[in-house]
Amino acid sequence: MASQSTIFFLILSLSTVLVIGEDHGFGRSLDRKLLGLKKEKLSHFQFYWHDIVTLSGRNPTSVRVVRPPQNTSTFGFVSMIDNPLTLGPKVSSELVGRAQGFYASASQQELSLLMVMNFAFIEGKYNSSTITVLGRNSVFNSMREMPVIGGSGLFRFSRGYAQARTHTSDPKTRDAIVEYNVYVLHY
Repeated sequence: MASQSTIFFLILSLSTVLVIGEDHGFGRSLDRKLLGLKKEKLSHFQFYWHDIVTLSGRNPTSVRVVRPPQNTSTFGFVSMIDNPLTLGPKVSSELVGRAQGFYASASQQELSLLMVMNFAFIEGKYNSSTITVLGRNSVFNSMREMPVIGGSGLFRFSRGYAQARTHTSDPKTRDAIVEYNVYVLHY
């Protein structure tokens, strides 16, 4: 029969492993309170995204950096963006941030874009914080959803989704105004 001290040390060892978590040498579990993470909040943001393409002649906020191959219409193009985010649909509305990143044509059958962008806010308590979106945008669908995959500042460790609805688009200039509703869980 095992001694009481042997049983005590076995129980102590097992409880230590359960409390600390498994150590893989390069990663370990942490208590979220060590990083100052509190209870999560759900926030909703609504703003307008202004994509001003070079064709319009105005100050472009979207510039094509990769042209598609000759044998396709749009598949393969890539555009860098620094689009204004405003409270209203007019570009002269109050500026609350910028959408910075790129979008690329990722479908051979339809106009679907891979969207990779940060919503970089410049107003109020969200100033200098970003929300990061990475997802598929089927442009001709009335409503599109893209995942929020993180952020910085107040949105560190965030997650959620962004809904996009085209407010207006100009087929000649390819300029577009898109209404975004973004729902974010964050600390």
